[in-house]
Amino acid sequence: MIGNTSWRSMPPVVKNLLIINGLMFLASITFSETMNIDFWKIFGLHYFQSSLFEPYQLITYMFMHGDFGHIFFNMFAVWMFGSAIENVWGSKRFLIYYLLTGFGAAFLHYGIVAWDLYPVATQLQDLLLNPIGQDIVAFAQSHAWSEFVPLDQYPSQFNSIQGFLSSNIVQLESDPNNVQVIAQSTQFLQSYLDFIVDRQNVVGASGSLFGILLAFGMMYPNVSLYMMFIPIPIKAKYLVAGYGLIELYSAFQNNPHDNVAHFAHLGGMLFGFIIIKIWEKSGVRWR
Repeated sequence: MIGNTSWRSMPPVVKNLLIINGLMFLASITFSETMNIDFWKIFGLHYFQSSLFEPYQLITYMFMHGDFGHIFFNMFAVWMFGSAIENVWGSKRFLIYYLLTGFGAAFLHYGIVAWDLYPVATQLQDLLLNPIGQDIVAFAQSHAWSEFVPLDQYPSQFNSIQGFLSSNIVQLESDPNNVQVIAQSTQFLQSYLDFIVDRQNVVGASGSLFGILLAFGMMYPNVSLYMMFIPIPIKAKYLVAGYGLIELYSAFQNNPHDNVAHFAHLGGMLFGFIIIKIWEKSGVRWR
């Protein structure tokens, strides 16, 4: 079967990806339990308006995973499909493709996030720089609080919002120049801003993996694959198309309980397709 290689004969980039991801996962657990150091917060990719964002996270997030199941299935697929691709493309081109699809996944995911979050975060930043009672009241009355802090997921944060609305805002409505209440309100709004931008944190190689799946489906469209829980073989082109449609459907469901970055997966596939098409126009052999 394509991609079925032993450890000794495994191509170097795939082998090193497995090693690095495995070491980062072990380090994350070890440092978290022994030294209370949160590798997911340090090396996961944060939203660009967050104080936790660092440029290096655009690379390191691809080597972080949330749990054993997350890293196992990602690395299994990288080994299974990536080995076949690296053997054809060569290590340099495969690594470039892997990283670029990872960047593309992050770009699309946070582009979608920014569609809703950027205007609110920017408005809050301006409000904190120039806190005026009437403006604070206007923001509080017009802002869709539950959209950014789902009640069932963050009850304590939601309770603090309710307290802010029933106390500070009520006071500012009657006395918008109350310096003490304005100061208390800005403290709350700063903590609220930090919360809504900091909780956007992406980890995992899934974006690059979906780029690999796209490339595999284009290179070997008629190869039959056997998947878990599916008793019949599926051609690679149908498997890739099916995954893409599932991710597209899931992305637009906007389920608050779904802790999966579906647009990142789609971003990996989209950028993978663009890269391959650019190679085709440039006369680069890719299959």
